[in-house]
Amino acid sequence: TESVIQWAESLLKKDVEDNRMIGDLGAKHILQNVEPTENVCLMTHCNTGSLATAGYGTALGVARSLHSLGRLSHVFCTETRPYNQGSRLTAYELVYEKIPATLITDSMASVTMKERRVSAVVVGADRVVANGDTANKIGTYQLAISAKYHGVPFYVAAPSTSCDLSLPTGGSIV
Repeated sequence: TESVIQWAESLLKKDVEDNRMIGDLGAKHILQNVEPTENVCLMTHCNTGSLATAGYGTALGVARSLHSLGRLSHVFCTETRPYNQGSRLTAYELVYEKIPATLITDSMASVTMKERRVSAVVVGADRVVANGDTANKIGTYQLAISAKYHGVPFYVAAPSTSCDLSLPTGGSIV
């Protein structure tokens, strides 16, 4: 049993390290694409924080990293219907960590991008396949389309464990 506990603890440690790296690299990339004195406003979808991973988060990890650098002005998190992971989980994490945030309905995302100077949309992924197609919660695709239309960079923050290079396209995801 001791070896199983050590194995589980090593998985936990690696997941937290991987997620911190995703957060830090994502923050660095986003900051390279804004003015040096400009703070960043993000939009997220679903739950990609410590409640979805082993303690730091993927897309929400990017927000955490920006916040720790003092460069995050605000996060808009979508409610993420039909299960409301954004309102039940992401909003809770943001409030708990005192990260400035606003919960918006899914249908407010496009107008929020247009009116609120969103710097980037960052989402997680349940699966990423060989050609880059990404499966995530319903609503992710419409966010990507809206982001493209409004010229807002759209990023997928996911660990390698979400990648399945044996599948050629998103149509192969079951």
